[in-house]
Amino acid sequence: MSQPLTRADLARDLAALGLADGDSVMVHAAVSVVGPLLDGPDTVIAALRDVVGPAGTVLAYTDWEIRFHEVADDDGSVPEPWRSHAAPFDPRASRAARENGVLPEFLRTTPGALRSAAHGASVAALGARAAWFTDPHPLDYGYGPGTPFARLVEAGGRVLLLGAPLDTMTLLHHAEHLADLPGKRVLRYEVPLLGEDGRTEWRWVEEFDTSEPVVEGLAEDYFAEVVEAFLATGRGRRGRVGQAPSVLVDAAAVTAFAVDWLERRLAR
Repeated sequence: MSQPLTRADLARDLAALGLADGDSVMVHAAVSVVGPLLDGPDTVIAALRDVVGPAGTVLAYTDWEIRFHEVADDDGSVPEPWRSHAAPFDPRASRAARENGVLPEFLRTTPGALRSAAHGASVAALGARAAWFTDPHPLDYGYGPGTPFARLVEAGGRVLLLGAPLDTMTLLHHAEHLADLPGKRVLRYEVPLLGEDGRTEWRWVEEFDTSEPVVEGLAEDYFAEVVEAFLATGRGRRGRVGQAPSVLVDAAAVTAFAVDWLERRLAR
């Protein structure tokens, strides 16, 4: 049996990959791929915080662990009897989506972490600029301007894929929003939100469809194609963190590349 990895082990590997003091970094992780961890997923969070230091910020895309949309009508409204049972979104308590792995929920529940208010596009952040990254977060078009994703680009932040597949880079939904593309899919649907009085408030939300490529003509996992093409230009870094093949890229550079890639690929 292999020895468990410590936060110092992971911090050494993260620094070798290029993560640095003061960085703001959005992390997508397949924690099981990293290897046996002395303190479970908290080891990853501790190592990230050690490397970025007191001036840095660690972020994760949380989304929302709820299935009310699976019973919604074709127009996006939620019918009875499901309507009365749908728990409202509460940034302080609603669980992160399990399909994003365990790290977002661990980060969200780490003391001092904050989470943005835009339900499905929500982001958790821990560190010096957590409040700036997470508030405000528009409920409509939650991947566009004025969101944590836009601020990651503005701040010169980075994206780390820690054993996670290349197509999990959520920042590329921001690129989809920015790209000048004809025929983007738009969704309108109802969302239950926790009101200031503690009651459920239903609100209609509009955003570009992130459940599949935003326009026709793209492969379902085309994010991986974009990231591979970006890395092939010599930008970004590949390496191992623990046992996990990992990728570190600059948020502004990969976003600009993705916007250009989409507009050239889908020019009409």
